[in-house]
Amino acid sequence: MRARGTAAGTLVVATLLAGCTPEPSALDGIRARNEIRVVTLNIPTCFYFGAQGTEGLEYKLARRFAAELGVRLVMYPVATERAMQAELAAGRADVAAAQVTATQEWRQVGEASEPYARVAQLVVYRRDKVRPRGTLQLESAKLAVRAGSPQEQTLQKLKKTVAPTLQWVDTAPSNADPLADVDSGEADYALIDDREFSFAQHLYPNLLPGFMLPEERPVQWVVRHGAPDLLVATNRFFRHISDSGRLAKLQLEETGDVRPFQYEESREFQAHLSERLPRYQPLFEAASAQTGVDWRLLAAIGYQESKWNPLAESGDGAFGLMMLTSDTAEEMGIADRSNAAQSISAGARYFASVREKIPDRIPEPDRTWFTVAAYNVGFGHLEDARILAQTRGKNPDSWADVRDQLPLLGEERWYSLVKRGYARGWEPVQFVDRVQRFLTLLEWQPGDGVAAAPPMGPTPLPAAPLPPTPKGSPGA
Repeated sequence: MRARGTAAGTLVVATLLAGCTPEPSALDGIRARNEIRVVTLNIPTCFYFGAQGTEGLEYKLARRFAAELGVRLVMYPVATERAMQAELAAGRADVAAAQVTATQEWRQVGEASEPYARVAQLVVYRRDKVRPRGTLQLESAKLAVRAGSPQEQTLQKLKKTVAPTLQWVDTAPSNADPLADVDSGEADYALIDDREFSFAQHLYPNLLPGFMLPEERPVQWVVRHGAPDLLVATNRFFRHISDSGRLAKLQLEETGDVRPFQYEESREFQAHLSERLPRYQPLFEAASAQTGVDWRLLAAIGYQESKWNPLAESGDGAFGLMMLTSDTAEEMGIADRSNAAQSISAGARYFASVREKIPDRIPEPDRTWFTVAAYNVGFGHLEDARILAQTRGKNPDSWADVRDQLPLLGEERWYSLVKRGYARGWEPVQFVDRVQRFLTLLEWQPGDGVAAAPPMGPTPLPAAPLPPTPKGSPGA
């Protein structure tokens, strides 16, 4: 009887011990599946698809975090903050990263990291209206704000404290752009992140900053419930990247203010975007499918060359939407340079042929900018500039270094040292700069018509004033 009782007691103890086996930690689970899943929003401040691949501050931060954990990054966009919260609540995402400020709604689905940045809140108005200079002016105005956004919660706080009669209009649907309401005259002002406006000002050249609210909003990641070790790792990551200075550098790089735009230039581009591009976008997309060159890059080159005018003509004989010389047109096998489809196809194939000449060892995006420069000035002159870079102790595989050498091809003491002699070397520099500007605008455009994102859902990602068109188009 005693032996039987002892055996039974042992079984009970073993059962209890088995029931006390600790659950695997969140980090253990992430490492076991070799991926961390991050949900975000498809907006310029967070995550978007550029010609050179995925861009955005949150993407770059998440990629570094995944690399630190030693796992693959799976980052995917959804339509709204509410959809992000649903992903966390369902356990489909480990982290939400989209310039979030942790509110009660966020805390219901996850744990907020320590703030890694603070973003100024900007009141924006239309340039033909009176500039707002203080909070009291907002009380008598029609104010637009995105529904459910951190800005709406800022307004709710202001209403409770210093502006009891403050009123505002939520944009509908909740992911619409309140700046569009101000631009159209439907609202007097909009409240928006200063960082977001650095991108949006190029899309809405009629809008100007009025004033900043005195209180900045904190920016955080939100980690799903039940993952305390992942939250600790997230906070540690942000402390390290902040202390090293890398966070500040990334924030500076990922802003819309890197290349300033002239008001008239941006306004004209926006007009042509709606009036001209819809006619030619399918042709750019077809040429992209044919050559593998991003259609927005082709469109940016086409806009710089002709402002998407199939009958454009330059003083040196280049003609058509892609401003091809007769020699280049003949080389590409087209007979009618005024035919937009033929011009875009030939321009894309010519660009691809130039790209093949650029050494494979040169990484992106430098390889693309070398190709754009050679498209304008000719591959030979680009090679001369690379030789000058090497001769002067610079890196011939760096666009930043070669960019500084190209203008020297217009000075005898320098062009006499290279094989192909004189070139208007400042022109490809200007050409690349403008193509970069127009490409950026195309990448930032909202809506399905220009910069459509891939289908929603997890997508695996690696861990790691306008002068005339410059001369020297293809064939120069």
